[in-house]
Amino acid sequence: MKITDVKAFPIRVQRPFLFVKVETDAGIFGVGEAGLTWREEAVAGAVHHLKTFLIGADPMRTEYLWQQMFRGGFFPADKVISSAISAIDIALWDIKGKALNQPVYNLLGGLCRDKVVCYPHNGGATIEALVESCQRTTAEGWKFVRWGQPETGQGILEPSQSVRLAIKQFEAVRAALPEIEICFDVHTRLDPPDAMRLCREVERFHPFFIEDPLRSESPHAYRAFAPHVHVPLAVGEQWASKWEFRPLIEEDLMHYARIDLCIVGGITEATKIARWCETHYINLAPHNPLGPVSTAAGLHLCLASPNVGVLELPRKPGTSLTDLFPVQVEWEDGYLLAPTRPGLGIEFNEDAVKAYPYEPGTSPQLRRLDGAFTNW
Repeated sequence: MKITDVKAFPIRVQRPFLFVKVETDAGIFGVGEAGLTWREEAVAGAVHHLKTFLIGADPMRTEYLWQQMFRGGFFPADKVISSAISAIDIALWDIKGKALNQPVYNLLGGLCRDKVVCYPHNGGATIEALVESCQRTTAEGWKFVRWGQPETGQGILEPSQSVRLAIKQFEAVRAALPEIEICFDVHTRLDPPDAMRLCREVERFHPFFIEDPLRSESPHAYRAFAPHVHVPLAVGEQWASKWEFRPLIEEDLMHYARIDLCIVGGITEATKIARWCETHYINLAPHNPLGPVSTAAGLHLCLASPNVGVLELPRKPGTSLTDLFPVQVEWEDGYLLAPTRPGLGIEFNEDAVKAYPYEPGTSPQLRRLDGAFTNW
């Protein structure tokens, strides 16, 4: 079996997505998904470039092809290249599973669990609306709630005001739902002093974790930060290789690894990071804000890993892109279930791509009260 083509499909719904299809001469194809949202054109270009290493290659050689794609340009891959590698690698694992008539999790060691608990995305323009959102998803069967560092005006995020508002949100949600697990995403929006104050103040509400309290450019910043807070920290959604995860794993500076399989290098790289985390008692909380392929890939990693906390799931399977992916993984009572179909367990309809023309765009933008740019 040889690879005959690699196709990139950037699409736009309410947000952009980038899917990749790897075809073979055996009639088997695999589908992958790239992260790095709002950079789809750059990643699609990288996918096209990486075809050089792939056409005519054996798709079963996932590790060899990963090494060649990551290191084959002499300069190691950055986030753009790693995101392209991620989509291709996920597609190769899909091919491998289909060729062997096995779900991907069986190729990663087999089931460590029967299902994977997930958290939704909650929100609201007011504290009351946020509480209602959390109550609604809890009534649907979700075991977790999650929301993010609040804006303090239209397009404005003033850190000290945002921290005070977040504390009030925690108080209201915990009072309404005393047993629910709370995940809170700072979204890299705070600098260390404000993030430290937030973590200390919300400790009394027993969050499951606080996510990405600091900007991600310097993993070493957690050396000064982590010893001063006493809430579980979830970190890593913006990192593009195991080397960026290295200091937080080896120095025990986080509790949950926010591996994004569509940025970090696909299933091949994510599995290495997951096993490394196990040696430090760090659980997985894969970053999954994307589409049905990302969801399936994260599910298979979690099903085959002993160290799992929770999987992000902003949209229930079967509620979006159903013409493009007519078969998706299954959700029930707050969990994703183990698929029994071979490969990723999903189906891709290439003909439906034309219904979602790609339109370039930029991510939302935030500023502080003084006009300074700040992280979204």
